[in-house]
Amino acid sequence: LANVMAAPVLLFAPFTGAWVDRWNLRRVLIVSDLLRAGLVALLPVLYAMNHSMASVYAMVFLLFTCNVFFTPTKSAITPELVSRDQLLAANALLALAGVLATSLGAPLGGWMVDRWGWEPVIYINAVTYLLSVISLWFVRYRPHAHHEKPPEISLRAYAREVGEGWHLVRSSSQVGLALLTLAAVWVGGGFLNAAGNPHIQRATSEPGMGRVGMLLLVLGIGSALGTWWVNTGGRRVPRPWLLGGGLIVVAVGLVMFALSGRFAVFAVAGVVIGLAAAPAFVLSETLIQEGTEARQRG
Repeated sequence: LANVMAAPVLLFAPFTGAWVDRWNLRRVLIVSDLLRAGLVALLPVLYAMNHSMASVYAMVFLLFTCNVFFTPTKSAITPELVSRDQLLAANALLALAGVLATSLGAPLGGWMVDRWGWEPVIYINAVTYLLSVISLWFVRYRPHAHHEKPPEISLRAYAREVGEGWHLVRSSSQVGLALLTLAAVWVGGGFLNAAGNPHIQRATSEPGMGRVGMLLLVLGIGSALGTWWVNTGGRRVPRPWLLGGGLIVVAVGLVMFALSGRFAVFAVAGVVIGLAAAPAFVLSETLIQEGTEARQRG
C-alpha cells in the first residue's frame, strides 16, 4: 500500500507543477477535493462488489494522484493571499491547523474504527473533503498574472517550463535547502508509516487503532508547540541551523521509538519528533515561496 501511495508522487509530481502554474489555483484545490471525496466514498462500494484489494489499490493510486495536484497548489496559493512579510506566520497557521486536525482526528478516528468498523469512517472521511470544498469556495482569491502574455499551449512550451523549474531547483541554494529538508522528513516519515504501526501493535497487549491515534495526538501536540515557537522565538535562529538541528533531534526521537517497546517511551518520542519536525514544514514552505516567482511555485 505504501508503494501505491508513493507511485503517483514519483511518476507525476515532477511534471504537474507546470500545469498548476497555468491554472486558477483555487479551482485546482476545489476540483482536487471534489475528486478525493468521490474516490474515498467509492472505496467501500468497490470493495463490497468484489472483495478484491486491487480495487482498493486503484482508488488509493488515484487519490494520491489528486494529492499531487493539491499539495503544490496549496503552497503556491499562499503567497497570493498574504503579503511577503506575513508568509512565515501564514505557513505556521496552516501547519498548526493541520496539526490540530491530526491531533483531534487521529484518536477520534481510531476510536471510531475500533467500535464502528472502517466503512462508516471512510464515508465520514469523504464528507470532510466536501467541507474543505465549501470552505475553499468562500476564499477571496483573484488570480495573479503569472505571465506577461498568455502561455503558449504546446508540448515544447510545457517542456520548457518543466526545465525552468528543475533549473531553479539546481541553481537556488534556498530552494535546494528547502526541498532537501522536505525530502529528509518525508523519507523518515515513509519508514515510520511502514514500520511504526506494526511496531506499536507488537508492543501493546491490546492491538487496535486507539493506541496509534493517541500517539498521533501526542505527536500533534509536539508539532503544535514547535510550530508556535518557530513563529515566535525561533525567528531569531538562523534558518539553516534550525532546519539541520531539528532533523538531528528528529533522528534521536526515532531511535528512542525504535529501540523501546514501552508506550510511555513512544509518547515521549512522539513529542520530541513533533517539536523538532515542525520547523522543517513551516520554514521549508516559506523558503520555497520566497525563493520563487509566482509562475514557478507549482
